[in-house]
Amino acid sequence: MKISKYLLPTQKEVPSDAEIISSQLMLRAGMIRKLASGLYTWLPLGFKVLKKVEAIVCKHMNASGALQVLMPSVQPAELWKETKRWDDFGDELLRIKDRHKRQFVVGPTHEEVITNIIRDEIQSYKQLPINLYQVQNKFRDERRPRFGVMRCREFLMKDAYSFHTSNECLNETYLNMRDTYINIFDEIGVDYRIVEADSGAIGGSKSEEFHVLANSGEDQLAICDSNNYAVNIEKAEAHAVTNGSENQEQQPLKAFHTPDIKTIEQLTTTFNIDIKNTVKTLIVKAKEHSKHKFIALVIRGDHQLNELKAAKLDCVNSKLRFATSEEISNELGTYAGYLGPVHCSIPIIVDHSVANMRNFYAGANSDSYHFKGINWGRDCHHTEVADLRNAVEGDRIVGSEDTIKITRGIEVGHIFQLGTKYSESMKANVINNNGKATPLSMGCYGIGVSRIVASVIEQNYDSKGIIWPKSIAPFQVVILAIKYKSEKVKQQADQIYQKLLDANIEVLFDDRNISPGIKFAEAELIGVPHCIVISDRNLENNEIEYKNRANSENNCKLKTDLVFDFIINLTKN
Repeated sequence: MKISKYLLPTQKEVPSDAEIISSQLMLRAGMIRKLASGLYTWLPLGFKVLKKVEAIVCKHMNASGALQVLMPSVQPAELWKETKRWDDFGDELLRIKDRHKRQFVVGPTHEEVITNIIRDEIQSYKQLPINLYQVQNKFRDERRPRFGVMRCREFLMKDAYSFHTSNECLNETYLNMRDTYINIFDEIGVDYRIVEADSGAIGGSKSEEFHVLANSGEDQLAICDSNNYAVNIEKAEAHAVTNGSENQEQQPLKAFHTPDIKTIEQLTTTFNIDIKNTVKTLIVKAKEHSKHKFIALVIRGDHQLNELKAAKLDCVNSKLRFATSEEISNELGTYAGYLGPVHCSIPIIVDHSVANMRNFYAGANSDSYHFKGINWGRDCHHTEVADLRNAVEGDRIVGSEDTIKITRGIEVGHIFQLGTKYSESMKANVINNNGKATPLSMGCYGIGVSRIVASVIEQNYDSKGIIWPKSIAPFQVVILAIKYKSEKVKQQADQIYQKLLDANIEVLFDDRNISPGIKFAEAELIGVPHCIVISDRNLENNEIEYKNRANSENNCKLKTDLVFDFIINLTKN
């Protein structure tokens, strides 16, 4: 492809609204353009990369035995009401009406649609197992779209769904999909981890995520390579850690005046207190029809509440909601900035690391006052001890002396064992080998195709631009013809370009009569792996310059008659 005939609107300056490197480089390299918040047009260069990722995904999905389909992106509301996700999915579900006032959704996922297909088309266990997949745009009405295509509202996704008559059969397909995903991400060439995860709104039991490791990742991962341990931070168990106060003699309980001190940070800074000797009290809504409307959760001052763990507590509302300032005032007679376990009138659940603390600091449940010298049993009581906090760097792994490190990841794949969640609610049954109707067990397997493009860039770039791995590079070779109007340069460049095209090499030919500096800068920005530089100066010595985008140590000059074979060898191996 000649650049003079190609839409490649590169930008020199970093866009002001691009927050992370992949977003910046995709915009600068002319891969995408923003249409509206969370909505992007994929321009020719970006679309080539997107389709290459899709091709790798489909190749391995087909090899796994999965069958490709294409389902409508607009789905009738009745299906979502059958599974009760019409209400449960939340505001991310874009609800629309047609001209007849019938309700539909723009599909964020397709469990309902595929289950509807299976209940209509599959009657016997002899037709199972079956695994169907599609590659299609999804829409989720994100509250705050950000990070370019990383967290946008419309995105390209591969979603697969398998159906089985037993959990044993489901597990076989699940493991097959797990291996398939490994093959996909190995071929793309990214550094990734498979982590245990929560199933979220999709539902089900076993669930694992595939994360590309990157500092810009939204998810925190707890990993230990020596232990082969990797879990999403939301699932990482956090055991009791000491603050050194367990064996101290109890000090007297004392209130002290703390006007305008409403946060742990303000308290510790103003009064020179070790944050590990403080606790913070969080008030959340209790489960419906409970004796108390609210529950107090207490964690150490330097720890963060794990909301997923909190929502799974028996006495807490599964849709975790924190009490408002007004509710705290009305129900507890105190203020949000001065909450504490002493004189607390509602049940208190404490984290493992809080249960053994002595002589600690907390709010006094009185305006402008905190307590010091608080001790459990004497001054206040907890009703339950639980794992409430996020794991932190250095926490010990359960049953091991090894410790975890916290890193960040970009979720690019997620596999689930859904069980009968959807088949039961939608009455998707088959006749089993005993002649009885049985609900189908189901698996779900997603890959964010468009997100992979951004995540690869997050791992492969330098100060000059993108460095594409060979597997998904938009072009394998870029030819820079310096002063293309020179007859000698034009002749040699045209000849090599045509030979590479005839050899089915994807080549981008910069045939523009512009400055060499711009040509070099744009070639490095868009990240093509191999670069051929043709100039009068080098041709005087019967040479052509070769530049490797990933490793400048491989740069060299070649005799003109050796260039073609050299490039063929690089691109075919």
